[in-house]
Amino acid sequence: MRLTILPALFLALPAFAQERIPSHCHAMARGPETIMRASLGAPVEADHVRIRYIDHASFVIETPGGLTVVTDYNGFTGGRDWVPDVVTMNNAHHTHWIAAPDPRIPHVLEGWAEGDVPKAHELDLGEILIRNVHTDVRSRFGDGARKNGNSIFVFEVAGLCIGHLGHLHHPPDEAQFAAVGRLDVIMVPVDGGYTMATAEMAEVVKRFRSSVVLPMHWFSGASLEVFLNDMKGAFEVVETGLPDLQLSLQDLPGRPTIMVLDPEFLN
Repeated sequence: MRLTILPALFLALPAFAQERIPSHCHAMARGPETIMRASLGAPVEADHVRIRYIDHASFVIETPGGLTVVTDYNGFTGGRDWVPDVVTMNNAHHTHWIAAPDPRIPHVLEGWAEGDVPKAHELDLGEILIRNVHTDVRSRFGDGARKNGNSIFVFEVAGLCIGHLGHLHHPPDEAQFAAVGRLDVIMVPVDGGYTMATAEMAEVVKRFRSSVVLPMHWFSGASLEVFLNDMKGAFEVVETGLPDLQLSLQDLPGRPTIMVLDPEFLN
């Protein structure tokens, strides 16, 4: 596996409109053999995407043209005064959203329904298309399910399909799996109970047939180790020791691989 490590320096890059490479979310893909990794800072290579794990369930996705997205944004990305172009949020818990996002953020995508009406997003910014598929969550009071309380957000960028499961409480049904499609890269909560049991979550990950799995929503690391042990038979495991990596469709591994990123705020 070819790994390229770049200096860890975060720079806010201007967002330039560029044409998006068509993705294959709803087709079977065969990925080549390598993954490239790079820190935020230097420009993203053409036809690549940079993903940085900030903390909890928040990642930064950055395009070659400088567009930036923060997933499950809770208002804090670090000590730097920095504004992403898009944030996505889910409100099953307060650590995945904020009631009053920074007004400078151009696009704020809420992943929960208002009343009985789901919010369907399909934001096309040229280089990146962002859409969502709703799932139910457990009631905050433990008395049943809250309809459409979570969204699986899908980011189609650089020919890749990148999925963030949010605060997933139940395995998606057949219609939801079909609506999401195949995910090249999946960000998956591995807390072992706040979302789903580890074994159940492992089955969801296998069903999406992802090439790269990015664990998130782990705390002491114990649930992460349980998840890694459950997945070792079907997935390679690479502990990067870094907060970010750079990927392209051409660099996807031939065997499904869990890439463990170490969270780091943008300071």
